[in-house]
Order: sequence, then structure tokens, then C-alpha cells
Amino acid sequence: MNCAERLVEIFGSQAEVARAFQLDRAVVHHWIKTGYVPARWAGEVERVTHGRINAVDVVNEASAKNPVRVKSRPEDAPFGILSESDPMSQYAPTKRIHSFHPPQRTLMGPGPTEIHPRVLTTMSQPAIGYLDPIFVEMMEELKSLLRYVYQTKNPLTFPLSGPGSVGMEYCFVNMVAPGDKVIVCQNGVFGGRMLENAVRCGGTPIVVEDKWGDPVDPNKVEDALKRNKGVSVVAFVHAETSTGAQSDAKALTQVAHKHGAMVIVDAVTSLAGTPVKVDEWNIDAIYSASQKCLSCTPGLSPVSFNDRVVEHVKKRKDKIHSWFMDMNLLFNYWNAGTRTYHHTAPTNSLFALHEALLLIREEGLENAWARATRHHMALKAGLEAMGIRFLVKPEYQLPQMNAVLCPEGVDEAEVRTRLLNDFGIEIGAGLGPLKGKIWRIGLMGYSCRADNVMLCLSALGSVLSDLGLPIHVGDAEAAAHAAYAQMHTKDAQRKKRAA
Repeated sequence: MNCAERLVEIFGSQAEVARAFQLDRAVVHHWIKTGYVPARWAGEVERVTHGRINAVDVVNEASAKNPVRVKSRPEDAPFGILSESDPMSQYAPTKRIHSFHPPQRTLMGPGPTEIHPRVLTTMSQPAIGYLDPIFVEMMEELKSLLRYVYQTKNPLTFPLSGPGSVGMEYCFVNMVAPGDKVIVCQNGVFGGRMLENAVRCGGTPIVVEDKWGDPVDPNKVEDALKRNKGVSVVAFVHAETSTGAQSDAKALTQVAHKHGAMVIVDAVTSLAGTPVKVDEWNIDAIYSASQKCLSCTPGLSPVSFNDRVVEHVKKRKDKIHSWFMDMNLLFNYWNAGTRTYHHTAPTNSLFALHEALLLIREEGLENAWARATRHHMALKAGLEAMGIRFLVKPEYQLPQMNAVLCPEGVDEAEVRTRLLNDFGIEIGAGLGPLKGKIWRIGLMGYSCRADNVMLCLSALGSVLSDLGLPIHVGDAEAAAHAAYAQMHTKDAQRKKRAA
């Protein structure tokens, strides 16, 4: 009996398999017909079946049923079809290169995250032209889904072709003209990158600094605005990835607007992991990234701008100092009524983002926020049971990015190496002044699951115990289970009262 047939045996019918995996029934029927489940579904099969079907069984069966064959590379040739006498061979790699197949990792660092099999499947669909009517229709759906996760009605809400750093630069290059006063809030690495952008745009930066691990202080920002009249932009990071600290975006925006300034908000790590409410908080410009809590492939940066920003850019007398990032040009590219060619869109990545956002819409945005908090509380209980402390105070902790202090006397790099080599788990290291002092454990998107929490706690406890720390095996897992049980009881009581 192959893995596809075993799934039907476990769930009772093809329809139930499709329901369990949130798939169209035709996909499951195809698995049965071909006699195997595609290898990209291996991890999900093991998770959904609670280990009754191992991921390795799915991968081995898929490899046997559908092996990768590259006919253009004969075995007797050093590389491809080139011989050593071919004049072009001097430029060829010296070693024989095969198709690349990355290992299966449990990604619990600062990003990227694991990607849902539905998103991977969607990304592998046939490419179509970026002005194809079907693609244009998909672009409109994509924009509406982004408005949902951003909680905004801004017409100019779309994904930029590029990582979150492109979203950051796009905001600055359009909103900051040479000579403009810009307050940049710096409480971590990415506030520093905002500062660099302000300088490169010719702006006059005014830096408001806070300790790494602390949120941005609105009082400091207001003091800076009072001392410096005519500030045009206040820029800050909502969720600082380098420290796991969350700032009060609503309060900071109110302070900026009180003094006539617009805001640029970095929501790279916060979007879909913790509340982001663009319209309610009256945010002017905001950017994020596809590979964090959206749990999509890296390389896209969702942005949103209100009408105030659009009018500001249109009234600029100087030319935007980047052709590719000129808002006036890209506005026409993403406008359904006047869509004109600007650049070749990364179509398949946009397919993937569409599916990733659809998964969030199906789950419900508030449920996605609650899921991050729930697993954060369980992870926190387990880590504290091992004696591990958090860098950030509880009231400012990001549920999806947990920065914890490395125990004294422990080589944090060795711990990360052992977790990766022995357990296939990736966690992040500290940056800047926190290098060698903290670990960053991510609970973002599809990686934010109970099985990952328990695996991480068990693996980390095992590694620390091997290194001589007084870790009692099972204590962390028991603490996490107790936290889950307590939250489950509270949820049940809340639902009962609401009924």
C-alpha cells in the first residue's frame, strides 16, 4: 500500500483527505492515480497524520516513482554535454553539478519561515504573462487580500518586487527629498538601516535612540519634534527583528501627526503576527516582507500608502531619485484601470503570495494573531522552566520573535550548530551589540505550530544538557503542555460565557 492509499485508509475517503489537507479533491485523486504523494508534502503528511506516515517514507516513495532525470548530462561527460576539448569548457565549473535539493529544515529563526505546501504547490504552477488578463485579475485579488492583512482601504496597497529592504527604500526615496528633516527612531539593527536610507536620500536625519531590547519611547520622539520644527517624516520599526521588541505604532503615529509629520512604519516582522491596523492608527506609509509571518517565499515587499503620501509625492518638484522605485510609475503598473508596463513581475512568487494571504484570510487575521500569542506563551513557559530569560520585558515582547539570553558560559554558536546538525532546527543569532549574547527563536507563519514548539524545547534542552547545564529532561515540555492546557481551559470558559 503506497502513501496515498494509506492516507485514504487513515481518513476514510479521498474527500476526508482533501478536507484534512485543505486541498481540492482532484489533487488527492491525482495522488491516488499516480500512486504517490509529491515529496514537497512530506512534512505536512507526517504532521497531519501525527507520525503514522513518516516524511521520509513520502520522500523515498516520491523519488522512486518520479526520479529526477537530466538527459542533457551523460555520465561520461565531465559536465553537461561539454568535452574537455571544447573551447567553452574553460569557463565551466570544475566539479560536476547536479540538481539542487535542499534538506528539510524546521525554520524557527528570524526568517525565512517554513512554507505551507499549498503555497509551494501554487508557486510551481505554469508561468503566464504579467499582462495576461487572468494575471491582472489575480493582481486585483492580491491587492484586496493585502488590504485585509493591513486592515486598510488604501487604494495604493500592493507588493513590490523585492525583499523588505526594497520596501524600506521605496518609502524613503519617494517621501524624503534632499534637505527634508527626518526623525529616525533607532532601537535595533533595522532602525539603523532606516537612518542609512534617510542619509542616502539627502535628508537631514535626527536620531532618537533607545536601548536595544526597549521599545521606541514616544516621549523622546515628541521632545525631538518640539526641538526641531518642520520635520516632514518620522520613521520607526514597529517590531524590531533584531531584539524581539514591539513599539506602540499607534502612539508614535499620533505624536508625529500632532506636529505635522508623516510616518514610515517598518512592519516586516509584525504583519500577520501581531495587530497592525493601518487605517485605525492612521499610518501614512508602511512596508513588510513576504518571508516572515506571511510565510511565503522571500522576494516580495507588501506596501501601503494613504492619500496624503500619494499627494505629497505628486507635488514633489524634483524627480524621484530612482526610476524603478518611482511611485508615479508603479502606481500605473498596479492600477487596474490604467495598467501599463513597468517591469517583468515575478509571476510565480506573486501566485505564492496570493495563496499565502488566502490561507490567512481562511484562518482569520485575529486567529492568526492569537495563534502566535498562544505558541509564544507555551514556548516561554518551557524556556523559563530551563532557566532561560528573555531580553525584552513581558509587555513589549513580540510573540513571533523571541529574543532570549544565552546562559552564561555557553557558546551560543555551538548550540545553534548542534540544533541544526543534530535536529534540523534553525534558530537565529544576535546582531550588533547582541552578537554572541542571545538567540532569536521565531514563531512566524507556518512555522508557528505546537509541534515546532515542543521539538525546539526538547532539542534545546538536550543540547544544553549535553553541554553540562543542569537541565532536567522533560521539565520544559511539561511546562509548555501545562501552558497549553491552561490557555485551552480559559478559551473554553470564555466561549461558554459568550454563549
